[in-house]
Amino acid sequence: MRKAKSPSRWSAEVEMQVQFFDLDPMQIVWHGNYVKYLEVARCALLDRIGYNYEQMKDSGYMWPIIEMNLRYAGPATFGQRLLLRAEIVEWENRLRIDYLILDADSGKRLNRATTTQVAVDIASGEMCFVSPPILFEKLGVQAP
Repeated sequence: MRKAKSPSRWSAEVEMQVQFFDLDPMQIVWHGNYVKYLEVARCALLDRIGYNYEQMKDSGYMWPIIEMNLRYAGPATFGQRLLLRAEIVEWENRLRIDYLILDADSGKRLNRATTTQVAVDIASGEMCFVSPPILFEKLGVQAP
């Protein structure tokens, strides 16, 4: 088993088990379902920093995903226990989150991914070129 990376204060881990309805005709997880797994990890991370989607909306911002990249290293199968990790790696002008999906038992990497989100002011519909102060507050860092 690989040594687990020590979690940062801006990371979260969730364990889940692959369900039958996530499989494709080849009896492995259909590639599109990994996006759903990223969302599970991202929601756990946003909850951890106290800035989930409802709190984002209440703060006057929505954070659409503008870019997503996934790299598949190995298949996941029915009943397999997965460890989903999400970590915030950029926050000043955008919110970039890195992900790892691992076999929970062996630590073997199955997928690596990133998502990029930008703040959009709900009232005006305008994209923010600098992340709003509320994000810096939630992360506990000084705004630029």
